[in-house]
Amino acid sequence: MARSLVIKVTAGEDAPERCNQAFTVAAAALASGVPVSLWLTGESAWFALPGRAKEFTLPHAAQLGDLLDAVLAAGRVTLCTQCASRRDIKVDDVIEGVRIAGAPTFVEEVLGEGVQALVY
Repeated sequence: MARSLVIKVTAGEDAPERCNQAFTVAAAALASGVPVSLWLTGESAWFALPGRAKEFTLPHAAQLGDLLDAVLAAGRVTLCTQCASRRDIKVDDVIEGVRIAGAPTFVEEVLGEGVQALVY
């Protein structure tokens, strides 16, 4: 059975290295043929909005907008329901391909057979 990754990123511009690591691991896993579901929670919720990932910079790191594009093209990106609500982000606000879902969906994903969950 193939393994898959569920990556939950809780950091945004408040912890740029941790944030970028999550996106980098997600894109690298997808490039290696591993199915990936990336969850945007906490401060990373802002990256579900158009243009926000492109504004993020971290020296000596891959551009976050490019990493997000790679995950959107080959994986799944989910914005946490509560995190979106706390930031007044609505479904019509997010990048095409980003879904909004909550804890029950996250739990279902991480409890799947052959799933490895990572939290950044």
